[in-house]
Amino acid sequence: MKEFINLFQMKILINKFIIFFFILFFITQCGLYKRSDVRDNPVNVEERVQRNIEQGRGIRFGVGKQDGGTFDFASSNELWRATVDTLDFVPLINASYSGGIIITDWFNGGVDGDKNNLRDLKITVKFLSNEIRSDAIDIIIHERVCDEIKANCTSSLIQNEISNDIKLAILKKAAFFEKNKINEIEKINKKRRPKKNY
Repeated sequence: MKEFINLFQMKILINKFIIFFFILFFITQCGLYKRSDVRDNPVNVEERVQRNIEQGRGIRFGVGKQDGGTFDFASSNELWRATVDTLDFVPLINASYSGGIIITDWFNGGVDGDKNNLRDLKITVKFLSNEIRSDAIDIIIHERVCDEIKANCTSSLIQNEISNDIKLAILKKAAFFEKNKINEIEKINKKRRPKKNY
C-alpha cells in the first residue's frame, strides 16, 4: 500500500513537471517572451526603468530610492497645470486633482454699474477629460453683488465672455506645455540613441 501511494505521488510530480515544461515551451514559442538585443537597452538600471515608464511599459511600486513628497500625477497633466497657472492671480479654496475640480475664493470683480455696488466673482473649473480639447473643461462663474456696507448681497450664476476667455487661455497654455513636453522627450531620446556610422 505504501509503495502504491509513493508511486501515485511520483506520477503526480512527473505530470506537474511535464505540464510546467509544456507551458514554458508555448510561452517562448507564442512570442510572449521576446529576446532583446543588448545594444537597444541601456546598461544602467535607472535609465532602463525610466525609459520603460516613459514608454508606458513598466510600473514602479515605490521600492528603492524615493524622493519624498513628489507627486508626478498632477504635474504630468498639462491641462491641470495650465489651469492652476492661469488662475494664479486668485487664491484657491479647493483644488482636488482626484475630484477633477478647482474652486477659487471670492475675489474683487470691480463695481457694478451706476449703483456703486461691490461685485465679487468666484470661478469653478470642472475637468471632464485629460485631453486638451474645448469640451475637456467646464468653467462656471458666480457673481456676488453687495451694497457698499456689505449688508445685502445676492449671488447668481453668470454666463458671459469671461468664462470663454478663461477657457481659451487655459487651452492655449496646456497646448504650449504639451508641446514643450514632447520636445523634451525628443531631445532625451536623441541623446540616448547612438549615432550610426555608415
